[in-house]
Amino acid sequence: MPVHETEVVVIGAGLAGLSAALHLHRAGVVCTVLEAGDEVGGRVRTDVVDGFRLDRGFQILNPAYPAIQRLVDVDALRLGRFWRAVRVADDDRLSLLGNPLDTPKALRDVAARRYLSAKDLAALGTFTARAAGGPARSIVQGRDGTTADELRDAGLSDRAVETVLRPFLSGVFLEAGLSTSSRFFRLVWRSFLRSAPSLPSLGMGELPRQLARLLPVSAVRTGTRVERVGDGEVRTAGGDVWTARAVVVATDGTTAASLVDGVPEPRWNSVTTWYFAPPRSPLREPVIVVDARGGPIINTSVVSEVCPAYAPKGAALVSVSALTPLGESEVRRELSRMYRVDASRWPLVGRYEIPRALPAMSPPHDVRGEIRFGERLYVCGDHRDTSSLQGALASGGRTARAVLRDL
Repeated sequence: MPVHETEVVVIGAGLAGLSAALHLHRAGVVCTVLEAGDEVGGRVRTDVVDGFRLDRGFQILNPAYPAIQRLVDVDALRLGRFWRAVRVADDDRLSLLGNPLDTPKALRDVAARRYLSAKDLAALGTFTARAAGGPARSIVQGRDGTTADELRDAGLSDRAVETVLRPFLSGVFLEAGLSTSSRFFRLVWRSFLRSAPSLPSLGMGELPRQLARLLPVSAVRTGTRVERVGDGEVRTAGGDVWTARAVVVATDGTTAASLVDGVPEPRWNSVTTWYFAPPRSPLREPVIVVDARGGPIINTSVVSEVCPAYAPKGAALVSVSALTPLGESEVRRELSRMYRVDASRWPLVGRYEIPRALPAMSPPHDVRGEIRFGERLYVCGDHRDTSSLQGALASGGRTARAVLRDL
């Protein structure tokens, strides 16, 4: 039985594990990252199929996230940016809604007040000003309820919520009831105000790959599944034993609960994402499209309009996501209606059904969950913070600082 020694073992090379390892490495601590998969990234992966770049589920990066600014060379990712607006599809038109100062093209449809009345616009402006002002700490420590209650208390009409905000936020939270923590909603809204949602030119998988490249080559071991964890000891499926001064479990919440006593298993929000390659772009705008009718599609976009490298030269790539695994024919019908084109013959490039896409965040949600589960045993991940890239990266950093203090 081979025995290895290191200062810290990190289990999982997703964003939380890479963040923890990078913080430890920069502090001069030797750590080894054990990853069960064949590549780093966890749930943040990108596949290349016939020249198309397919993220595993619709994901976006917000460069305003504090952890992104601390850890990531954003310029090196060569981000493509979505408009800070949404196209809202209904039976007879495709309206553009957003701040006209940021997206001037939206002025006509905002002024038409088809979905947002003058009262809604005023309420949304007041809520936005509150979310933008003051430190994030005031949100984290403030009251918590559901996002649905937050929108109602803000004075937004049922029509505004049902036709615009619920369809948009369902794609962010991966749940349609808006039962997600209002604390998290305010933090997300704040980040949207500070920067446009973006995609790395080479796909979301480039984010974890960049972090991994900052570690020594020998630090990350893929294809290494961990079977048992104890204080200062790890056993792999291959029979190896790792001893260390500290062990950090940086897996998804379900795996962490199976490895470490006392870790609560999260409830999961799921998503299914399809990718189609139409002969030409159905919408020459880098914008997210939502359905005012509340249909099964939570969002769709022409991701090759955001980052041309997502598709081969001269081709287009359309992403479409739903909370349930719909039949392909139904997806095509919905796309035809939303884009006002015939999508029945678009080639299907890929489909991803992801049952564990995001940990659910029902209120009251503690955005600083417990990370110590033994004398030398720690747990981090988005299930210990917020269900976001920011949450995963911040949790890894918070856990690494705890390890450094304890060591």
